[in-house]
Amino acid sequence: MTIDEGYIKYRSHWSAGPAPSIEAARQLDNSRHLLFAAGLIGCYPDLGIGFGNISIRFGAPGQFLISGTQTGSLERTNEEHYALVTSYDIARNEVFCTGPVQASSEALTHAAIYELNVDIAAVVHVHSKPLWDKHLDRLPTTRSEIAYGTPGMAFEFRRLYETSTFRSDGLAVMGGHEEGLISIGGSLQQATAKVLALLD
Repeated sequence: MTIDEGYIKYRSHWSAGPAPSIEAARQLDNSRHLLFAAGLIGCYPDLGIGFGNISIRFGAPGQFLISGTQTGSLERTNEEHYALVTSYDIARNEVFCTGPVQASSEALTHAAIYELNVDIAAVVHVHSKPLWDKHLDRLPTTRSEIAYGTPGMAFEFRRLYETSTFRSDGLAVMGGHEEGLISIGGSLQQATAKVLALLD
């Protein structure tokens, strides 16, 4: 497996600033901690590279709060570990964010998913080789030639949303991002529960 997780591929316009919300960060951490305990968010110890990220709609329309880049190794997080994506341009491969840290390398994918439906309130991106192997091409799956963190991946999720059960079930496999899976929901708790249920 080739690991390029954690490297930001979009043009990041980061404005360092105060934590956007203590309360929202606590909400994110509660769900994130469950995923971390299950090994779905974490770090490749031999590479020192974190994996997995989580976000919720927050702020003005089109904005969202997302875990910061390279925070996967942290068992617990607080408001210092999240960034507010204030705007973005998928076609131009640009993300604008503010907060104590830069937004996750998957921020562009999260942005594209939120565009699909205003009822999507949360996006969870996890890693699991067993789940990826089991559900590849069984759950809706992005094309294998599409890399993570790119406009292509963003457009792939629109394709899946329009042509597969991703719209109704909220689960997908990232075919070109080994180990990667995505869960969406009308709440953070729902999105988290969906992916945890795959472990049963």
